[in-house]
Amino acid sequence: MKIQESAENYLETILILKNRQGYVRSIDIVNELDFSKPSVSVAMKKLRKSGHINMDEEGLISFTEKGREVAEKIYERHTLLSRWLTAIGVDEKTAAEDACRIEHVISQQTFDKLREHAGLRETDSPSE
Repeated sequence: MKIQESAENYLETILILKNRQGYVRSIDIVNELDFSKPSVSVAMKKLRKSGHINMDEEGLISFTEKGREVAEKIYERHTLLSRWLTAIGVDEKTAAEDACRIEHVISQQTFDKLREHAGLRETDSPSE
């Protein structure tokens, strides 16, 4: 099942925040993305209903297995594409912005070939 680009972006942001600070709450996403509290609240409700995240009574967000898979896939794409674009001469800011758009539309076959060209195996996870 394909999820919307905005949901993928939220999941990727949750992963980045979780890796950075060890926990994630909605307010952390608000601050990271500079979105309104109501917008993030609606998105978190949708991600809970779709089975991508859980939220405990203290507001801490955690991934379901399905949610983590999507987040890691998008983050891997973003990281590899950003590095590749930078390596061919694109400035870092533009590379990050373009990678953010490309990561959602690139086919799995094309991404696999880019990963192969970069010398990475599927189990390798480029880190920022």
